[in-house]
Amino acid sequence: MNYQETLDWLFHQLPMYQKEGAKAYKKDLSNTRLLMNYLGHPEKAIQAIHIAGTNGKGSTSHILASVLQEQGYRIGLYTSPHLVDFRERIKINGQEISEQYIVDFVEKHKDFFQRNALSFFEMTVGLSFEYFKDLGVDYVVLETGLGGRLDSTNVVHPLVSVITNIGLDHTQFLGTTLPAIAIEKGGIIKENVPVVVGEYHPDTFPVFENISVQKKAKLYKAFELEDTSIHCELKGAYQKHNIKTALKTVEVLNNLGVEVSKTATKTGLAKVTQNTGLLGRYQMVQEAPKILCDTGHNKEGISLVVQQLLQEQYQQLHIVFGVVEDKDLRSVLPLLPKNAHYYFTKPSIARGLSEKKLKLVAEKHGLIGAEFSTVAQGVSQAILKATTEDLIYVGGSTFVVADFLSSRMLK
Repeated sequence: MNYQETLDWLFHQLPMYQKEGAKAYKKDLSNTRLLMNYLGHPEKAIQAIHIAGTNGKGSTSHILASVLQEQGYRIGLYTSPHLVDFRERIKINGQEISEQYIVDFVEKHKDFFQRNALSFFEMTVGLSFEYFKDLGVDYVVLETGLGGRLDSTNVVHPLVSVITNIGLDHTQFLGTTLPAIAIEKGGIIKENVPVVVGEYHPDTFPVFENISVQKKAKLYKAFELEDTSIHCELKGAYQKHNIKTALKTVEVLNNLGVEVSKTATKTGLAKVTQNTGLLGRYQMVQEAPKILCDTGHNKEGISLVVQQLLQEQYQQLHIVFGVVEDKDLRSVLPLLPKNAHYYFTKPSIARGLSEKKLKLVAEKHGLIGAEFSTVAQGVSQAILKATTEDLIYVGGSTFVVADFLSSRMLK
């Protein structure tokens, strides 16, 4: 198979959560452990910083990777989902994994994958661990996919565990209360391994305290740091929490003997996207009219994005908005401003919510606009209607942003 055929096989032959939802969610780590044993335990060959959380784990991962790169380390970075190209998920010092490595890995192990019905995510985790081992990295910044306790990445024994925050998302898998979700995220806390907690919430912090006591894992509170004046390349106001989490994690790494200078920290923060290629975090992609996109997709994430949007200078706000079918619209739609022009759309994945259904529900919340079958059509219409003094925001789902950025790259 060539690269595209290999990707098609990965994406379509086996279930994948981001495409198909619940049926791709595994209830245990048995398949991942089976794969690690088959591959000769590449997870034991990497030194990881393991990051979980409802929001912010992707940004925190990229900030840490950038800082560690500036110190001169060779850094593996594993994140998900990707926005434009599958290879975004697996990088070394900002360079994406090669197409040929992916083709060779899948070809070599395809029979095993099929025999054991491994999921897309299990195979991708195996691919990343093998890649980081083969190419030799100093450290791996490892972002969980869904949850923590049962996430395929949770076979590592990391240097430090990091939990950014907890919100009500993926409740059909992780639980319907904040403490229940915190237990799942807290599942990455390991025996005698320090843990950094990014944000405080009275319903979740006691959960992390209890787990850390049980595991004899020293707990560090990033939220107690004062706001920093260090410049960060990431523009979202919500990044202040992720910056604190990254800074506290750097402090813990220094305590563990991983040298990270203040200069590397400062430069790493200033060059996050330049060093890592991070996309879709309050990203400005055009001026006059200004177009911003952001991957915030749940109550907490969208609330923070809207707060910042309303502080922008513009004559009229245009919002291109789409979601997936399992999104709790009752908690999300009331957050959106009523005095904006809306372009309701559907992300191009199987579980994207119909633009017609979204428009009907949105109208009940006083959000008025037109419907478009693709994100590209919605954005094109927004650009057509907007003046140079207007602002266009594209969001609601990671997959809406992915469609938007992909369509721009095709032009």
